[in-house]
Amino acid sequence: MSETVLVAEDVVAGYLPGLDILTGCNFTLADGELVGIIGPNGAGKSTLLKSMFGLVTIRSGHVRLRGEEITNLEAHALVAKGVGYVPQTNNVFPNLTIRENLEMGIYQAPKLFDERFEIVTGLFPLLGERREQRAGFLSGGERQMLAMGRALMMQPSVLLLDEPSAGLSPANQDEVFRQVKLINASGVSVVMVEQNARRCLQIADRAYVLDQGRNAYEGSGDGLLHDPKVVELYLGTLAQKD
Repeated sequence: MSETVLVAEDVVAGYLPGLDILTGCNFTLADGELVGIIGPNGAGKSTLLKSMFGLVTIRSGHVRLRGEEITNLEAHALVAKGVGYVPQTNNVFPNLTIRENLEMGIYQAPKLFDERFEIVTGLFPLLGERREQRAGFLSGGERQMLAMGRALMMQPSVLLLDEPSAGLSPANQDEVFRQVKLINASGVSVVMVEQNARRCLQIADRAYVLDQGRNAYEGSGDGLLHDPKVVELYLGTLAQKD
């Protein structure tokens, strides 16, 4: 049985005092899994991801990484513990080159740059081929690739992705989902918040459906994809972008 890597228990969190977005969420990620988080707009998907990465204050509940309490730990400390995070927007430094962006990803361990650069560009050859190009000239799909590559520079065991396909063309979305599977196959456990619910469920080992800040459904990706209630309530209105 796979080791449990990341656990969130009864998480209550929000951005403003007295206004909770999450009202008791639970989440589990096992070693090697790719787990999706889907749900309608405003359900708390990104808030759950950000709360696990220390970007939103958790008011009650717990988050643990391999049994260690990490609730409300600052993001830089979580990166040092092996947790990577890719935000939905503003996720590259447009005035820096690809190489410089990747250097920013490993600022806590600069001596490891050459080793990690070789590994990351092995996953994403384009980043190596165009290393001196400014990130601002990249397409949306290429920027997403760079953002994921930068998060991988610190060799995380867990990668948190917030809406990686948002705003991309269908072809670029397909490429991003392929890249996510590639990252997962390399040994990184992945958590992916995704508005393209149907596509997310197609590649996820397991998934959670959030609604109004709480868990509504959970199960295998394939099971939820074919669950009549999930299809009726969520997949009918979410991301018909096969």
